[in-house]
Amino acid sequence: MNTLKIASPEPSFSELLSLGLETGLAFHDDLEPHTHLTEEEQAALADMMWRLDNVEFTTVGIDVGSSTSHLMFSRVHLRRRKNHLSSRYVVVNREVIWSSPVRFTPFLDDETIDAQALGKYFAEAYDAAGIKRQDVDTGAIILTGEAVKRRNAKAIAELFSEEGGKFVCATAGHRLECALAAHGSGAVSLSKTLNRPVLNIDIGGGTTKLALCLGGRVSSVSAIAIGGRLLAQDDTGKIIRLDEPARRIIQALGLDLELGKKAQKENIQKLVHEFVRLLISCIRQQPLDERAQSLMLTQEIEGEIGFELSFSGGVSEYIYGREHRAFGDLALPIANELYGALLDRGFTIHDPGQGIRATAIGASQFTIQVSGRTIYLSNNEILPLHNLPVIRPAFIEEDAINSVALAEDICRARARMDIEPGRALALAIGFSGSPEYHRLRALAEGIHQACADKAGEPLVLIIDNDVGRLLGRLIQDEFPLHRDLVCIDGIELGEFDFIDVGRKVPPAQVVPVVVKSLLFNS
Repeated sequence: MNTLKIASPEPSFSELLSLGLETGLAFHDDLEPHTHLTEEEQAALADMMWRLDNVEFTTVGIDVGSSTSHLMFSRVHLRRRKNHLSSRYVVVNREVIWSSPVRFTPFLDDETIDAQALGKYFAEAYDAAGIKRQDVDTGAIILTGEAVKRRNAKAIAELFSEEGGKFVCATAGHRLECALAAHGSGAVSLSKTLNRPVLNIDIGGGTTKLALCLGGRVSSVSAIAIGGRLLAQDDTGKIIRLDEPARRIIQALGLDLELGKKAQKENIQKLVHEFVRLLISCIRQQPLDERAQSLMLTQEIEGEIGFELSFSGGVSEYIYGREHRAFGDLALPIANELYGALLDRGFTIHDPGQGIRATAIGASQFTIQVSGRTIYLSNNEILPLHNLPVIRPAFIEEDAINSVALAEDICRARARMDIEPGRALALAIGFSGSPEYHRLRALAEGIHQACADKAGEPLVLIIDNDVGRLLGRLIQDEFPLHRDLVCIDGIELGEFDFIDVGRKVPPAQVVPVVVKSLLFNS
């Protein structure tokens, strides 16, 4: 008989436990006939058992970026993977119900985002979709690019504060934004289909994000401050927006381009040409000159990129011919010149499926009940914990675990998700094979090397094998951390998951773990 692990929404754990105690029913993966029940009772039982393994819900994905904002509603069906130790729920079907028009992100005169105007836009979108806020079960709010830097980014998240724990709110730094775009565009899936490296190039309003995708995962990311809306003009040709990265290159080239003045086409073209030259240097992994270095927001891309490219972001809509209108900015001329230059250099350009909407379409959510007797807590008072981002290092386990390599993998995974050392997080580790002391000790040592941050926030270790409590005690005894520690086993998690860990629930002393996963179209 399987351990009872319940999906939200209904039925609740207490309801099912009560029903089982009152009726003496046994819960099996496959419903066995109960001939002593009436047809109506059997139908009700069958429905209840279906809901144990299936979850259907409505979710919303909300994206607020440097230049544009949009949202979409989806209907998602999750099904529990049977005969699997984690009883994780996976998406078996998703359907986009309604997508909003893409709007320019509203800004005030002091260059802060107009949260009131943004809230009105989202309210109108709910009305147009015919969906009430209480009808949405889960959601994801993603703040990216320049939107993260604005002083009132917190006010944007508070527009949806009443949804509480139902929503995942992620303020994506440059590295995380690269990975989100690669997954949201479909480039990650494309790399697995082609069985070749795919470099996804996401060109938004203020930045360009590069993500190297290998075999269905993101292996390296990079970002540079080049975007399609660093300069914008009104209908008369007067410059009405001029961001710092564009000012820097204008000054270096000696161009006559100033805020509030009309711009000559040849000067705009010279600026575009320089931006494209710098982008091609990054894409081809050439040595970067001083101008390119001044615009780099992260380290350069690492690994052999090959010749397979894909695009996402607003500029990609021009590259793939889905948009032809000009909006008085640099997006269209950058797309035209960059596309031709890459084809001339022998690159193959694929359409991964999503362009300007390459972001999370929402979030799934389900609850797992974990026995309180099998977890480790360094401090009983630290629970509950909410909205912890999950990192999963690309750790290839061998019989002899290399603690140094594991620590490096953990640090890379943390950086990829833009999580600063010492911040609260959930670290998901795959562990198979025999739980021998020397193997567990090497695992504990690698975790200690990467996570022994002074005065750090709580660390939650999620082990997908039955060694959580043992590992927790080993770390506490031999490799103590300067932070509270929770170890939970029997759950499989991945990047773009977020978890809540609740208090132990008497009398069974179960610990509810809520898993919220970002969903993508691919």
